[in-house]
Amino acid sequence: MACRSILALPGAALGFFLSAWILKSGLGSVNDDLGINDFGYVISMYVTLILWVVMAPAVAVIARAQIRLAPRIVHTTHGRVID
Repeated sequence: MACRSILALPGAALGFFLSAWILKSGLGSVNDDLGINDFGYVISMYVTLILWVVMAPAVAVIARAQIRLAPRIVHTTHGRVID
């Protein structure tokens, strides 16, 4: 269990930088069509950080609700009972 939490931090950091790069390259290619100014990687990192701070609690609540809604299977001597 502790090993997964230790390896989660570098994975999250890699995901953050990759998300910022994808945002910069994606919006950089269509900035003339959308009418926005070209922005750098640092601004893309700020936008990604804001999106992560806003979306992370929402994703956690949704995941927690999905866990509660999943049926619990109870094994008995007469077979399986879905609670």
